[in-house]
Amino acid sequence: MAKIIIGVAGEMGSGKEAISQYLVEKYHSSSHNFSQVLTDIAKRLYLPITRETQTAISGMIRTTFGQDIMAKVMANESKEDSTEIVVVQGIRRHQDMDQLRELPNFKLIYVEADIVVRYGRVKKRGEKENDATMTFEQFQHSHTYETELAIAGLKEYAAHVVKNDGTMEQLHKQVDEIIAQYVK
Repeated sequence: MAKIIIGVAGEMGSGKEAISQYLVEKYHSSSHNFSQVLTDIAKRLYLPITRETQTAISGMIRTTFGQDIMAKVMANESKEDSTEIVVVQGIRRHQDMDQLRELPNFKLIYVEADIVVRYGRVKKRGEKENDATMTFEQFQHSHTYETELAIAGLKEYAAHVVKNDGTMEQLHKQVDEIIAQYVK
């Protein structure tokens, strides 16, 4: 089998991590995440792991080193990865897609879900320090952050669109159908 690189994009709480975890568990893929770099930097600087912190770090890095610097990191990590299925999670910008689309066998999965469903997931998982206490209004406002504005536009690049308002079993079935097209 030729190596396939699967990008996963979608708004907060849509199910990007669930898809990535499933691919790792069932298909033994590797996973690379745009936000992990930002989390690593925040931890190293003893800063809170919040969307606001990550947005600020992302802005500074991109301003200093170019808007596509994070995509270059993900593209290089994907190229160097020897796993047959490589997942790149958390794509947020058109500049990211410009880099990643150049990779051989790159396919984008765009995952979408209702905003109320996504809000419940974000609160429940508490990935960022302030997620559990976030109000719905704050969640809606977080969609105006620079890092969130272009995500919906990435759907136009998608080879596959996954609707994730249902159960994990329904999500897994959709992912299995996608992978079956590339893995024989």
